[in-house]
Amino acid sequence: MRHAQAVYNAMIDRYPRVVVRPVNAGDAMAAVDFARDTGADLAVRGGGHSVPGFGTCDDGVVIDLSAMRGVRVDPENRVAWAEGGATWGDFNAATHAFGLATTGGIISTTGVSGLTLGGGIGYLDRGAGLSCDNLVSADVVTADGRFRTASEHENEDLFWALRGGGGNFGVVVSLAFRLHPVRDVYGGPMLFELEHAADLLRFYREFIVDAPEQFGGFPAFQIAPPLPFIPEERQGEPFALFVACWSGPVEEGEQALKPLREVAPTVAEHVGPMPYPALNSAFDGLVPPGLQHYWKANFVTELTDDAIAAHVAHGPRLPALNSTMHIYPINGACHRVSPDETAFAYRDANFAAVIAGMWPDPARNDEGIRWVRDYYAAIAPHSEEGGYVNLHGGRRPGPRARELPRQLRPPGRGEETVRPGQPVPPQPEHPAVGRHA
Repeated sequence: MRHAQAVYNAMIDRYPRVVVRPVNAGDAMAAVDFARDTGADLAVRGGGHSVPGFGTCDDGVVIDLSAMRGVRVDPENRVAWAEGGATWGDFNAATHAFGLATTGGIISTTGVSGLTLGGGIGYLDRGAGLSCDNLVSADVVTADGRFRTASEHENEDLFWALRGGGGNFGVVVSLAFRLHPVRDVYGGPMLFELEHAADLLRFYREFIVDAPEQFGGFPAFQIAPPLPFIPEERQGEPFALFVACWSGPVEEGEQALKPLREVAPTVAEHVGPMPYPALNSAFDGLVPPGLQHYWKANFVTELTDDAIAAHVAHGPRLPALNSTMHIYPINGACHRVSPDETAFAYRDANFAAVIAGMWPDPARNDEGIRWVRDYYAAIAPHSEEGGYVNLHGGRRPGPRARELPRQLRPPGRGEETVRPGQPVPPQPEHPAVGRHA
């Protein structure tokens, strides 16, 4: 039971009454019925990466979808179906065989469902849109235990809410995605001296405004890990990092990265043509299960000089090799979706900044948490209110999302006790299902 109880973030230690591992939608329906009829809290675990621990609960029911990881691809119509427990590694392995992909985060062990339900930022989003923008349909077990398919043509309000609303609307057992022709990319990590960090961020701010949409790279701060391409004497030092990704024709990649190389010389880099799944999994080794996690995030409309100064002051103080800070670009195709078209609430933002505090030793929790909080406090005045719902609370969806669960209330039921993990504030007597992790 201890293994079934454990979640990705070792800082979270909760004790569910029962963990159910469905192998099909019928099992998930039975588990939802059991939780509702017994008055137990219900949490849903997809890939299991939820930093706030939404994939578990105390003395309740956890639906763990890890036994449902199948992916099926229709290459002719460029659509792929993923079960609710699939990871992006599972998804990429299936679609890459056909030279296809869709936006799928930065770490391949992330769950497909959880990332998508919160929006879905990733290397390909400037050209392909967010993960949720590529969602074609979803099969959902709602709080009344019924199986529903949500798409643009049926259960449209539910479909709207699933695309960025945080997964508070049911157990998603299957998702269908639109695919794009991406087989290989040109890119990889580039380490710069800290003295060039401000120049790198200023370059990025200007360049990404009208950069080709096949360019999906982002700046970061990172302690150099012990990898062969990094000089041994520099390993363990903090650097300004740029993770480059060019998803256009590979032969154009070197030219596409030329403006970046003109900012400053690199200390070390591992850049070149590679399969897209290789880049999407390149940082998996830095984030194994069982680390202590404390994250905060902001959306940013303008990366001001003051914001850059705050990043340069706090980013290099990384408390551990696993910790990092990324500033993802979310313009391009992300901006071509209107703000009311999906529940993802930040269509006006240009960047998403993530401060990811991660370390193996719980004795360092105070130090690590202090770094995240101080960093966040410094950049918050230069950011939008709230943040990315997949990484912390985020901006709450509007009344349309709050009304939806009430519309799905099973007739004849009394006060519902299946409670949400994600803070989408319900209307009274709302039968919500726990947040996907």
